Order: sequence, then C-alpha cells, then structure tokens
Amino acid sequence: MEVPQDRTSNKHHVEMMTDERWQAIIHNDATYNQKFFYAVETTKIFCKPSCKSRVPKKENVRIFRTAEQALNENFRPCKRCKPTNENLPDCEWVAQVTEYIDKNFAEKLNLELLGLIAHGSPFHLHRTFKKIKGVTPAAYILHVRLDAAKNYLIGTNKSIADISICVGIPNSTYFITLFKNKFGYTPVQYRKLYQSCEKKEK
Repeated sequence: MEVPQDRTSNKHHVEMMTDERWQAIIHNDATYNQKFFYAVETTKIFCKPSCKSRVPKKENVRIFRTAEQALNENFRPCKRCKPTNENLPDCEWVAQVTEYIDKNFAEKLNLELLGLIAHGSPFHLHRTFKKIKGVTPAAYILHVRLDAAKNYLIGTNKSIADISICVGIPNSTYFITLFKNKFGYTPVQYRKLYQSCEKKEK
C-alpha cells in the first residue's frame, strides 16, 4: 500500500522513502511506474522505478510523486528510462556526463562506469560524447586530470607522486609520461619553469 505524501519533511514535494518503494527501485518494478519517481542527488537524474540503471545508494535517493516535481527541483530525466516519455537532447546528456567527470576526475573512471551513471550504453555514450565535444570521454578525462595536475604543481608543494594520485593517475611514471606528451615538459620541469617565471616578474 502506498504511503501518503509526507508534507512535514520539507516544502519541496519530497515523499517518504518506504521499504516498498525501495524494493520497487531495486527490482525495477514496472508496476510502480507513474506511482512515483526517484531522483539521485549525486547525478541529478531522475528515473522511473522500472529503470535498469545501477541501483543508487539509498541515502542519495529522493522520491517524487510526479516528473514535474523532479524537474522543478532541477533533476534531469534519465536518458534510458525516459520518465517524461521524451528523449533527453544529446547536448544535455553529454553536459551531464561532462559535469560528472569535472567533479569526479580523481576517481576511477571508465566508459562502462560513465554509461551506468548516465543511464546509457557505453557505445552510445562514446559516440555521442565525441560528436558533441569533439573528443572521446577518455580523452576528456585525461584533459581534465592533466589540467588539474598543472594547478597542483603551481599552487601546492605536493610531490609528483601525490599529485598523480590526486588527479586519478596513481602510476606516477605513467603520469609523468602523459604530462610530458601533452605539455612538452615533465611535471618537475613545468613547476621549475613556472617558479622561475614568477621570480622574473617580481
């Protein structure tokens, strides 16, 4: 039996998570479609209960009675289960993935994981991302990581090994090779070059 809306929790149409609803989400139960929608705080995406996407952490889930309520709270419809029965434009979908990479570049990222998070197949994500951004997801991840490494080299005294871990490339030898291929200097050379330029300006 469905539990009525909890109007005391807050003013944003958030409904209570019940065991019944959680089981519907876990088991992709289509009989609950149109009874409620669930949104995930970490991805800002909302779905039908029947969605085949990866099961989110329970504490990150919010429940809404209607798709409109989720939209009003700035959640975006899942591209896989289409809770608004419309296709999410490719540019918006890629923007979601890009935002996730920008915030989580230090984590272990690959096409399969991004596909699960973005609720789409890895192949389709790879093709669509490249069409919109002009680079593959892997190339974009590397770009973000190496740019972050530059900031660490300039703004901190962290060791090269520590920086490589901080940007999600834990193999420091591999990190140094990637950095030099992109910028023409090793991380140590880049840091020294920046420091010498700073001294000259002073």
